Amino acid sequence: MSNTPDPQKPGSGTTRIVAGETAPKAKRRRTIEIVIALGVVLLIGAGAAVASAVSQNNQATPSAATSPAAELRLGYFSNVTHAPALVGISKGIIAKDLGSTKLTTQVFNAGPAAVEALNAGAIDATYIGPNPAINSFVKSNGQSISIIAGAASGGAQLVVKPGINSAADLKGKVLASPQLGGTQDVALRAWLGHQGYKTNPDGSGDVTINPTDNAQTLKLFQDGKLDGAWLPEPWASRLVLEAGAKVLVDEKDLWDKGEFTTTILIVNKKFAAEHPETVKALLKGHVESVNWLNTASASEKATTINAVLKDTAGKPLAANVIDRALKNITFTTDPLAATYKKLLQDGVDTGTTKAADINGIFDLRALNEVQGKKTSAAGLGQD
Repeated sequence: MSNTPDPQKPGSGTTRIVAGETAPKAKRRRTIEIVIALGVVLLIGAGAAVASAVSQNNQATPSAATSPAAELRLGYFSNVTHAPALVGISKGIIAKDLGSTKLTTQVFNAGPAAVEALNAGAIDATYIGPNPAINSFVKSNGQSISIIAGAASGGAQLVVKPGINSAADLKGKVLASPQLGGTQDVALRAWLGHQGYKTNPDGSGDVTINPTDNAQTLKLFQDGKLDGAWLPEPWASRLVLEAGAKVLVDEKDLWDKGEFTTTILIVNKKFAAEHPETVKALLKGHVESVNWLNTASASEKATTINAVLKDTAGKPLAANVIDRALKNITFTTDPLAATYKKLLQDGVDTGTTKAADINGIFDLRALNEVQGKKTSAAGLGQD
């Protein structure tokens, strides 16, 4: 048997030589062919990249999906100030308007936690206070969220021990807020600053501020371990009626016409761009829920809200608590955009956010389309 390799077989241990060519020439030709082939591939790839870049430059925004989202994950708080969410969910209003889109919900205690979940992609939209929304918008250079509607105005108070009669009595005292950087936390720190007190995010300063879960705040106040707290409803009313606190500051007294935003509705910008029809459906349910709250009787509102609070908080509110809380709140789809420059400045002054341009934080176009009237973005976005 011969040990000479067969030149016709691939992998036989030699290079096939075409008649008339020497081995070096064949090798050079093969190298040239490979180079040319690679050059063609690279040119095609470069051409495709250029075409893609031109296409992207000619398209200002990616085209939105025409079909609704399979699921909408919605956040809210177990607070009376979030009644549009409580009503919209419990009465099936939002789910009805979402149609084939599945509605799932998640309950939060305070705004920073909710906006963190939204930015992480755990939820798609949430009811929230304005300051965490502003902070998220600022930190992301305007890429994270859009405010798409208001939900509630009013319903926040600084309640304190009976022996505290003025701001002068607060030096050295211990107060609580729902969460550092939350709307009531910023309001408390800003107000104390206007009274000449220094506070710091780490809790130090002339007055100690301990961000605390609302239910824990009630217990600590009852146990004598807190001197007061700046809280949304129903927690302000619960401290007054169940723990003997008194109102030192009603936040409405600090704003022009007594109007200030407590709760808004925000959406993840990426989700809104991909599913505009789903956002519009959410807003339709939201508007219907606000309208229901503004036309239902006091007893209807209390019963409906209490049923949800029983499920989310473990027990319903006492009749006098929910009645007092509802009297302090106005439900509205207007986010009161003209107040946001002051809200931003309060955050800057208290060290919970940084100075920034918040133009673009509002997108009220879908809201205005759904409700058939114009709500102003006050020059801070689209309406």
